[in-house]
Amino acid sequence: MLITPVDFTSPTAAKDFTESLHKTGFGVLTNHPLSQALLNTVYAEWYAFFQNEAKHNYAFDPSKYDGYFSPKISETAKGNTKRDLKEFYHIYPWGRYPAEVSDAAKQYYAEGATLAATLLSWVEQYTPSDVKAKYSMPLSQMIEGSEQTLLRVLHYPPLRGDEEPGAVRAAAHGDINLLTILPAATASGLQVLGKDQAWHDVPCDFGMLIVNIGDMLEEASAGYYPSTIHRVLNPTGEEAKKSRVSLPLFLHPRPDVVLSERHTAGSYLAERLRELGMNG
Repeated sequence: MLITPVDFTSPTAAKDFTESLHKTGFGVLTNHPLSQALLNTVYAEWYAFFQNEAKHNYAFDPSKYDGYFSPKISETAKGNTKRDLKEFYHIYPWGRYPAEVSDAAKQYYAEGATLAATLLSWVEQYTPSDVKAKYSMPLSQMIEGSEQTLLRVLHYPPLRGDEEPGAVRAAAHGDINLLTILPAATASGLQVLGKDQAWHDVPCDFGMLIVNIGDMLEEASAGYYPSTIHRVLNPTGEEAKKSRVSLPLFLHPRPDVVLSERHTAGSYLAERLRELGMNG
């Protein structure tokens, strides 16, 4: 499966990007506006944070889902029985934020959310009229005033060799939200499932920004935009001794937004969180 990167600055970027999402479930952007220097700062600071026992002072709130999730309460991908080999921290503008790091991640959240909103407006602009008619409101309005957009700082610890058999860094899954934007992680391992039903490596190059469709956009578009199934493989050899830090930003609508006859954004999110086993 060949994915053609889209130059963010191209006059045809919006059309080309939206076409890629429809055909493949994800898009790759070059010349994007996110700062590599800022991203490097976030990665360095949060890698250090995950090595610090102070992380346990921010244990996640089971009613709000902000804060630190330890490996013991990590996600179990839908349809799987083993928890992923990862720990992570949920950043919301209203949520708790560690004193041990600078505000770089907050700055990245703001920049990433602005970019994600632009990309969502591109999708809306180039959605065919018959599909657009299925939306309960314009996509851009679904996120207005939303406090649910989530920046997740992910840390995949080095493998020790005593992991539960069959456990992986991230089992195959789809994201819950509308769109996810993902800059290059600190190590490779991410793969996406193409429409050809084959797994494809995702480039680990900062010059490329990966954007994938989440389940909510698939729901709202009645399948026109397919949610992208992806996974993170366990590394081997020397790579297995290294951490991997990743920074996905999940663009979420307000909970009251109607996605389909079956779901509001709030009911869909609650259902998926139960499926992920993230209830403590």
